[in-house]
Amino acid sequence: MTHPEEFFANNVGSTFALTQALVRMGVERIVFSSSAAVYGNQVDMPINEDRTPSPESPYGQSKRMVEEGLHWLAESGRIRAASMRYFNAAGGTLEHPERHAPEIHLIPLALDVVLGVSEHLNLFGDDYPTPDGTCIRDYVHVLDLAEAHILAIEALADHAS
Repeated sequence: MTHPEEFFANNVGSTFALTQALVRMGVERIVFSSSAAVYGNQVDMPINEDRTPSPESPYGQSKRMVEEGLHWLAESGRIRAASMRYFNAAGGTLEHPERHAPEIHLIPLALDVVLGVSEHLNLFGDDYPTPDGTCIRDYVHVLDLAEAHILAIEALADHAS
């Protein structure tokens, strides 16, 4: 929140530099990993795709800006694009496990406690409007995301003009 320009430079500037190169090379379909952060803080659950985006962070706003830019590239007929809005990607596979040094991600830290590698799990933040004050998070496994992205790119091919 203190350096919003970093999100705009990376998520907007870098994405469109890449998109420009892809279009120049003849790529016709793009699936963008957006974020459910474009919806902001919603009260009614679950959040569905009909909900009006209302980003409340520079990160969410930067993802929304990319979605809007891709829309206009599609309107111009230069690409077909889909945006995937999800919360937290998590997990790995036996062949490609998550590797972070030092580990800071919740799920691997929780699994370390279950496996006896660590004695306890630290949770930070106790002022959320939940029964115990901790944050509620949604996670999507990376293999499910990969499958969804494949389906999206195939759907874009099926709707070629």
